[in-house]
Amino acid sequence: MIVAGLVLLSVGTADLVRQFVAPARRWIGMLIALAVVIAIGAFADAILPALLGVALAGAWMWVMPSGKPARAAFWPAVALAVVCGGLVTLLGARDQPGLIGAVWHLPSPFGDVPFDYAILVIGTIAFLLESANVVVRSALEVEMPAPFAAVIARPTSRSQPEVVDAEEAEEETETQDAVPLAVEPALKGGRLIGPLERVIVLALMLAGAYTLVAAVFAAKGIVRFPEISRDDGSGSRAEYFLVGSMVSWGLALAGALLVWWGSAAP
Repeated sequence: MIVAGLVLLSVGTADLVRQFVAPARRWIGMLIALAVVIAIGAFADAILPALLGVALAGAWMWVMPSGKPARAAFWPAVALAVVCGGLVTLLGARDQPGLIGAVWHLPSPFGDVPFDYAILVIGTIAFLLESANVVVRSALEVEMPAPFAAVIARPTSRSQPEVVDAEEAEEETETQDAVPLAVEPALKGGRLIGPLERVIVLALMLAGAYTLVAAVFAAKGIVRFPEISRDDGSGSRAEYFLVGSMVSWGLALAGALLVWWGSAAP
């Protein structure tokens, strides 16, 4: 269990540093994150899992770059989910997690929380905060590349202006109207809404409040309905909303399943 927790913690903190630390100081943030993960592994008698987590975080940042198309779409996220699920299934909580085990004590309404399980929960939350945004963006790039290619990547030349007829100009206007909301300022709050939504869904799932989870999903659809209704028959806005929301919700539910499975592991 500690292996999966350190892997998710490494990937999640790397993406948080990459997103919120200025490029000039990003290497400092990466070193601090690296030191924290290695220190946790050292004091918890899990230095090899910590090194594995750091290595996988480096590979994750390479295949899932920020601001660029993902090199392998969203399949690295699928591979990471399989790896973490397998690790939690095969490796339960240890009786003595190194030096930390001698002083670790975290009571809860359900009993004492083992250190390995606490790292799994923290790592899952860290992944859902920003790494999940990277996965959602990669899924949208794979599913809806055409509107971006038609509007943004169309070649033009200042020295030789492009001449189009009336029918082609009308088609281009319709395409611009159909550009997904990802390039419109109206939904920039999604970068904050998405992580909050996933953490809330994770907490509600672990608390067994499934009705409230359904209410959260329904509320998001109601809030987004005015934007979706502006599709003008193209369907791009609705498709963009559905793809992004389904991937985001799927990640939150997968995280809840992983944490729940970890609690049931021997």
